[in-house]
Amino acid sequence: MEFLCFHRDRPDSVALRAELLEAHWSYMDRYAAEMIARGPTFGDDGETPSGSLHVVDLPDPVAARAFAFDEPNYQAGVYRDVLLRRWRNTLGRSMWDFPGDPAGDNRYLVLALGAGEGVDLAVPPHPERLIAYGPLLSDDGVTWLGTAMLAEASGPDAARAILTQHRYASVEVHPWQPGGRR
Repeated sequence: MEFLCFHRDRPDSVALRAELLEAHWSYMDRYAAEMIARGPTFGDDGETPSGSLHVVDLPDPVAARAFAFDEPNYQAGVYRDVLLRRWRNTLGRSMWDFPGDPAGDNRYLVLALGAGEGVDLAVPPHPERLIAYGPLLSDDGVTWLGTAMLAEASGPDAARAILTQHRYASVEVHPWQPGGRR
């Protein structure tokens, strides 16, 4: 089962985040084989960390909750909240399989939350710009709750425009970069 986990940083937690970097990476190293995508998001300045995204393939919702809430940054109070949802890997690949430029700029995490009948379930046109893409689902994998993607785009508006705008209650676009040990 694939899960999307997005930890949002607490304001003024940058120093604590930096202090825990090795603990965070060591924790994530334990999940290397299950990782589909990972990396930090940034604030409007493009430099200040604002969150941490991990998409992982785990046995069940219990394992996903343990992954999200045992994470060292969460335990120490770096994060203010966590979005944890089932997710379907529509592209069938990891971020490491993305054919785009590894040093490319303008990458975004788009989280679109909705209700009702699912939308944007098929891979949109120009999948070569998509790093990861799929629906957000209820724990049982049945109810559509939105769409999440990692995309290369000319800017936040272009990333947002990949989705059907009027069908979502909210759409967040976060600058993102691939993560992991440097």
